[in-house]
Amino acid sequence: MIDPIYLDYNATTPLLPEVLEAMCRCYETPLLNPASQHEFGRRARRVLEDSRERIGELLGASVSADTDRVIFTGSGTEANNLAIFGLIGGRDAPPGQLIISSIEHPSISAAGDYLTRKGWQVDRLGVDSSGVVRLDQFQALLTPETRLVAVMLGNNETGVLQPVAKMAAMCQEKNVPLHTDAAQVIGKLPVSFRELGVTSMSLAAHKCYGPLGIGALLLRHGTSLVNDQYGGSQQAQLRPGTESVPLTVGLSCALETWHTQKETRAALLAELRDRFETLITAAWPATVILGQNAPRLPHTSNIALVGLDRQALLLALDQAGVACSTGSACTSGSSEPSPVHQAMGCDEQVCRSALRFSLGVPTTRTDVDDAAHRVIATAKRLWGNNQG
Repeated sequence: MIDPIYLDYNATTPLLPEVLEAMCRCYETPLLNPASQHEFGRRARRVLEDSRERIGELLGASVSADTDRVIFTGSGTEANNLAIFGLIGGRDAPPGQLIISSIEHPSISAAGDYLTRKGWQVDRLGVDSSGVVRLDQFQALLTPETRLVAVMLGNNETGVLQPVAKMAAMCQEKNVPLHTDAAQVIGKLPVSFRELGVTSMSLAAHKCYGPLGIGALLLRHGTSLVNDQYGGSQQAQLRPGTESVPLTVGLSCALETWHTQKETRAALLAELRDRFETLITAAWPATVILGQNAPRLPHTSNIALVGLDRQALLLALDQAGVACSTGSACTSGSSEPSPVHQAMGCDEQVCRSALRFSLGVPTTRTDVDDAAHRVIATAKRLWGNNQG
């Protein structure tokens, strides 16, 4: 029985031991409903709000004067939906113009599809061949009447980083809000909410070694947000429902761990990623690495082994003990070409053969070497079967 190698950290990351320990302490105490007025509730509320404040600090939000909000959600997808619909004034707001990139996560692109059906003008920004949003097109589309812009900070398939700070500055000149989905960047590279200049920013704990079941939306001080959920008065009624103290503590601990390791974590991951790509390219000359010439996340490699079918290769690699993906986990199982690859203008053969490999904190040099060997051996076997 071969040992499996997990290279799908963009789909989800495992809990770090220190995160699990911090959450277990919450359950053992126990920390109960933070909305309750008795001592048990007040104790839970203090821990909850301390976590909220620390998360804001670690992500570069203002937590003193002109305090920015940290709104806890159940996932990154919920945070994105809360931002998109909340910043435009609700799902039933009168139609206007929304600008999103053509490479957004389904939680943004599907929201755009919904608004199109409601009569909105949804303009999708193109990207260049490296997967970077075209600023010239953005400048032509952006007007003072634009209601909202949404552009992800780092792409979940290619790892390509987007010029969000530049776009936010352009939006500020026209008083247009900009939301960014930072789920794939937080915990991999330094992120400062205030320095980016965005109106809102979303994240998901399970993308940065925190627990499943919690996301967050950072909202700039003074920003109006309309919510279409009803219930209690939690989180100023912007996201009603009882907050989970252990989950918020888990998210805070995961970010704290990143903060203490940030000097070494990104450099090590980038070194391992480059080694993996070099090994694959040397053994398979028809390799195409998507987004290679653009600034990228240090742990993400989108590789096309041209001449092979990505779905067949994915399944064969699973049998060989290498876990990877064909793209976003939210669209796993789809046989359709990746919208990201199509937006980049990739050749059809590249689209058909591209797989996403994403490394993580537990990944070792041995893992990388072994995984590369298995990928090449599997690719050659499939190629031989096709030729036969």
